[in-house]
Amino acid sequence: MTTERYNAREVEARWQKVWEDKDVFVTQNDDPRQKYYVLEMFPYPSGRIHMGHVRNYAMGDVVARYKRAKGFNVLHPMGWDAFGMPAENAAMQNKVHPRDWTYENIATMRGQLKSMGLSLDWSREFATCDVEYYTQQQRLFLKFLEGGLVYRKKSKVNWDPVDMTVLANEQVIDGRGWRSGALVEQRDLTQWFFKTSDYSEDLLEALETLDRWPEKVRLMQKNWIGRSEGLRVRFAFSEAAPTGDTSLEIFTTRPDTLFGASFMGLSPDHPISVKLAETNPTLKAFIDECRRVGTSEEAIEKAEKKGIDTGLRVKHPLDDGIELPVYVANFILMDYGTGAIFACPAHDQRDLDFARKYGLPVKPVVLPKDADPASFDIGDEAFTDDGSIFNSGFLNGLSIAEAKEAVAAKLESSTLDGHPQASRQVNFRLRDWGISRQRYWGCPIPVVHCDGCGVVPEKDENLPVELPSDIDFEKPGNPLDRHPTWRDTPCPACGKPAKRETDTMDTFVDSSWYFARFTSPRADQPTDPAAATDWLPVDQYIGGIEHAILHLLYSRFFTRAMQKVGALNLKEPFKGLFTQGMVVHETYKSDDGTWLSPAEITLSETDGTRSAVHAVTGKPVTIGSIEKMSKSKKNTIDPTDIIDSYGADTARWFMLSDSPPDRDVIWTEEGVQGAWRFVQRVWRLIGEIAATTDPKAALPADIDDQVLELRRTTHKTLQAVSNDIETLGFNRAIARIYEFVNAISKVANASERGAGGEFGLREAGTILVQMIAPVMPHLAEESWKVLGHRTLVSETAWPEADPDLLVDDTILMPVQINGKKRGDISVSREASKDAIEAATLELDFVKKTLDGQTPKKVIVVPQRIVNVVV
Repeated sequence: MTTERYNAREVEARWQKVWEDKDVFVTQNDDPRQKYYVLEMFPYPSGRIHMGHVRNYAMGDVVARYKRAKGFNVLHPMGWDAFGMPAENAAMQNKVHPRDWTYENIATMRGQLKSMGLSLDWSREFATCDVEYYTQQQRLFLKFLEGGLVYRKKSKVNWDPVDMTVLANEQVIDGRGWRSGALVEQRDLTQWFFKTSDYSEDLLEALETLDRWPEKVRLMQKNWIGRSEGLRVRFAFSEAAPTGDTSLEIFTTRPDTLFGASFMGLSPDHPISVKLAETNPTLKAFIDECRRVGTSEEAIEKAEKKGIDTGLRVKHPLDDGIELPVYVANFILMDYGTGAIFACPAHDQRDLDFARKYGLPVKPVVLPKDADPASFDIGDEAFTDDGSIFNSGFLNGLSIAEAKEAVAAKLESSTLDGHPQASRQVNFRLRDWGISRQRYWGCPIPVVHCDGCGVVPEKDENLPVELPSDIDFEKPGNPLDRHPTWRDTPCPACGKPAKRETDTMDTFVDSSWYFARFTSPRADQPTDPAAATDWLPVDQYIGGIEHAILHLLYSRFFTRAMQKVGALNLKEPFKGLFTQGMVVHETYKSDDGTWLSPAEITLSETDGTRSAVHAVTGKPVTIGSIEKMSKSKKNTIDPTDIIDSYGADTARWFMLSDSPPDRDVIWTEEGVQGAWRFVQRVWRLIGEIAATTDPKAALPADIDDQVLELRRTTHKTLQAVSNDIETLGFNRAIARIYEFVNAISKVANASERGAGGEFGLREAGTILVQMIAPVMPHLAEESWKVLGHRTLVSETAWPEADPDLLVDDTILMPVQINGKKRGDISVSREASKDAIEAATLELDFVKKTLDGQTPKKVIVVPQRIVNVVV
């Protein structure tokens, strides 16, 4: 008999040591079994894990443990996405080296993850800031450079003049640097780029093959790649532009709205804008103002639409009698299309906002269905839906698609300066990936700048280009630029004194190929191609929806680039993708508006109404909305506190039981306590089974009906739970296990168990332990031992459901009287028509209706329905 109370703290530590000592989860590449690769997005070592980590890694662990039990050779590794600005910020604030801060955090978080009992192969662990890892990344960079996938060019960047660094778009808030608060400038800097645009079409088309990805993620990627078919159209200047251009070229996806053109727009960075600004102080000041807005489309979209009339005019390509003014406008991007647009305010909201501001015409040319062309007008909202063309000369009455084709055909056959006035073109929103970052804590870009030879790749035998340890963070800017000796190096080509590149790589580079490195993490090349071919693509990738665009898109580009240089032999890195929901919690505020943590308040409930007070002062506390756990609102729960109090299994069980895995889970103390009570209930139940049944109990020929029903429930539950785990329906699986425990308890607590009771209970208890093992592995191991097994449940094959027990011997058939259902009848699946008819006529509600009469007819459709005709 087991002890009454399950001691999670003692049990979990003991089994974790057993697994580690026996290398239970260490994976061998040469294992002949079928391979299965499950991977959760690796964490940034910020200091401590949070409840989102617990949920994410618990999901992956269930899959890994289940697949291992199903006979697969499972790869389930862990590493650290360890470069980036937070470490540099910590270095400046706390006067510690970024390396020390990072590795201390890794040690803490590794311990926390191990306390969760995750079935990880820690022998493959690495951090992206390990010299061994970024050496191979530098090797990949050089291969990409040789393969024509890397180049340098001048590019617009967000520049913080106080911190003297480039900022990502996300680090520009209301036009200011997120840390310094300084007004951000747009600067032209020479940057390194990966040629992601080379794969635009391929990346888009291949989305159709990713049938195990969420549709919403594929759509987000599709929109980011942004394929558009349109027309390049040249508008003749009434007088030549100061640059000497006689025409202005635009790209448009809506040539059908040309007759609604109201003005032309130029990007502030368009060559004509720049040339005009040389002699126009007002325009120059406007362009400078535009450059103080972030470079992202979102920042530009949110900004008030402003512009300057250049005084230039162009002729309408379909009507020489119309001239259109040319404005420099702050909402036009230079790197999309040609950096110039024609504006149709009636059918584009940005154009409409601009036109209303500057009093420009708004002419509708697309008529909604059933609208009156004489009265249809545009108010404050542009009409962007489908309709027919009007107010457009030869296009009137055409559909949008027909009008696009008609305009294209006409302008393609027209000439301007001896060339076609228009040409069809496919454009993509996807831009090449700028990877240069002016900071220390990143992978150094392995090139050298030589006065004589130019930009020279470092030789392979000189790798790694290692970061220096003696770094000064006392001044803003990139410490590598100030280092007294690190930049100095001989030119790899001529041997003369030269300078190293001081830019480091975007940290997205580090996470764009780590999944491939895990397949052979100690190889002396970026990958062992044979091992990578065996393991990839990742069978199941799990992570947050926030990475649905950039990380996944860059990883997809990287596999293609690595394929081109011979490091991989595939295009798509992730066969299956799952994006889990967030962990959310109530928020609490004191009467002075201060956020309070759950530990600082006391909750109570009276007549169904919940209230809270401050745990120390007793003052009332406002219970706020349920939001994502965040440090700023103090509604976080420390996983270590939960594991110390209740155990890892309880935390894992609750995280996966409360809601579907793709939705948010609300963390509540009541929910955790409920999970803890279930742990104790399972422990007591297994103890009862172990104490009152014989492991060698045989199955008699005739067993009690209650026991037979338990056996059927056991195997049906096993079949259903297996299917649920296969489809990542963890909450469904857990709900079935709750019901199953109730069914077992009913037999275990019966005054008489009947024939076969010992066998049925022992079988049910054994399969219960195996089913909970992926979610609550420590409780499962301890229960497995209590049941008398000398093996580990972690190394035991997943049980197989008995097909004969999945089919019920009896079925429930509806009974109709004169075509209307009056009740049901339970009969043997194999019962004859005569037997079913006889049993039906004995039913009370049938007898009452017949009242001693003989029915005119009894229609029996076996296993379907019975109809008594009176």
